[in-house]
Amino acid sequence: MSIKDKYRVLPIERSDYKDWVLHKHYAKRMPSVMYAFGLYDNTNVICGIVLYGTPPCQMNNGKASFKTIKINMIELTRLVINDNLEKNLGSYFISQSFKLLPKPTCVVSYADPNNNHHGYVYQSSNWIYTGLSQKGGKDKQWIWNGRQYHAKTITIEKMKSMRMDYDNNLNMTQNWKNNGGQIEENTLRKYRYIYMLCNKKLKKKLLKDMKYEILEYPKGDNKRYDTSYEPDVQPILF
Repeated sequence: MSIKDKYRVLPIERSDYKDWVLHKHYAKRMPSVMYAFGLYDNTNVICGIVLYGTPPCQMNNGKASFKTIKINMIELTRLVINDNLEKNLGSYFISQSFKLLPKPTCVVSYADPNNNHHGYVYQSSNWIYTGLSQKGGKDKQWIWNGRQYHAKTITIEKMKSMRMDYDNNLNMTQNWKNNGGQIEENTLRKYRYIYMLCNKKLKKKLLKDMKYEILEYPKGDNKRYDTSYEPDVQPILF
């Protein structure tokens, strides 16, 4: 049986993907979500999720990517698939989710070498590799009780919700460390990939107008993270 006969891709709700994001994906934090899709097997049970959200502010409307052309841009923020499934299922899942996105649109996604990822699923899907992400002050990992948090998620309200003590006379970094937390710099910038969802005529214009240089795909040894966690999923009824 072929992959297209065994799987289908459908929109899903937050209740369907929340457990996957918070417990199965290595980042274990919820990103912004504009579009969410599930990969259903032939028993109608979800065996993967892909999420699309708002890209970094400098990427909006293609300002960072293109010289003159304005175009809708979204970011592929999460992709999680159960272990021990077909090797090329990730590429199939992405391509099928693309059919459900608005067009014309440019999709950006990042592979994090700090977690031993190089973006092979994007390479096998013919994304354009455009180099490394910008290094910014938010490019840090905040660690507490053995769990990593991205700097963008850390606020006073967040710390208080984690039942941390907070001294208003100290800054957030000092408060974090006083609660036993650690802050680590990400030593490597992320690999940036772009995919253009549009007709051939517009794609040709976008390629000429793109600010980034198209580069050869990065290579290296990937390290798979533990995806053995089994979310509580219910079969969809058709």
